[in-house]
Amino acid sequence: MAVGVVRDPIFREHDTGPYHCEVAERLVAIDEAIAHWEGREALAMLPLRAATEEELGRAHHGSHLRRVAGTAGRSTSLDPDTVCSPRSCEVALLAAGSLIDLCDAALAGEVEHGFALVRPPGHHATATRAMGFCLFNNVAVAAAHLMLKRGLSRILVVDWDVHHGNGTEDIFYPESRVLYFSTHQSPLYPGTGQVGAVGQGSAKGYTINVPLPPGRGDLEVLQAFDRLLVPVAQRFKPQFILVSAGFDAHHEDPLGSMTLTAAGFAALTQRLTELSQEFCPGRVVASLEGGYNQAALARSVVAVLDALAGGRREEALIAQAAQTDPVIWVQQAREAAKHYWKLP
Repeated sequence: MAVGVVRDPIFREHDTGPYHCEVAERLVAIDEAIAHWEGREALAMLPLRAATEEELGRAHHGSHLRRVAGTAGRSTSLDPDTVCSPRSCEVALLAAGSLIDLCDAALAGEVEHGFALVRPPGHHATATRAMGFCLFNNVAVAAAHLMLKRGLSRILVVDWDVHHGNGTEDIFYPESRVLYFSTHQSPLYPGTGQVGAVGQGSAKGYTINVPLPPGRGDLEVLQAFDRLLVPVAQRFKPQFILVSAGFDAHHEDPLGSMTLTAAGFAALTQRLTELSQEFCPGRVVASLEGGYNQAALARSVVAVLDALAGGRREEALIAQAAQTDPVIWVQQAREAAKHYWKLP
């Protein structure tokens, strides 16, 4: 079965200007890399659809929706990092709605896994504000749809962007139907995502943060997956896995100082597809977040697509991570989570 993909030139129409790093050329580089990838026949392109106000309102307040809608047809800024061009609102609606439809296709078994290659990104957008290049929180809107429209009660959201997904955490902090797991560089924008942030009320334990210092890479993040995410997820038993797939933790990226590689991102994807095979076959759906070295971004996206299609395996890298002594930052995150998940 084909891997579902959302991909269209319309997503280049969100024009951030000549001095921004989140630019349309990111998608141009990805399209060129896919065109030269031998496995591209494994992809099924899905049509686009704009999200409705009702769908967005499951994750965002009405005041935020009105503020973004008010940018249509003009160029403006919603915060120092987050700019809108005349078509940005239209494009953001297509990003959110098309991700919802991609999730529905995976849920129905029409595609096996999926990747929404969309922009603007989403994981910094909170319920009430745009920030960090993000207008709508695409992954949060999709997760809310899966809960409130499709009736799922156990959704795993994995965020491997170099920046903490403060918006996703904020939206689901009191929600026990969503398990949010983030690896990210710390300290770094937006300054959130500490180990002690574990959730609120009955959802304590359903937010898991693994902040890592600069210079950490494939082995440390794989350790976080194998020694924390996987055992917790095996207790959680996810019905769907959503990925905030940022690639700015790549060692060539200018915005972060971590050292992941394309092989590392493929290995992370492999671990998620293996987890899904146990609990929710075919239901790993990623949405593009960061990644600002265009060549590194393109290579990494293709590596993830290849892993989603089952064509790329990183057994040696996974085994190396398993044989490496656990780093203190993973141990600290595990200690914060073990009380809630009865980890050994």
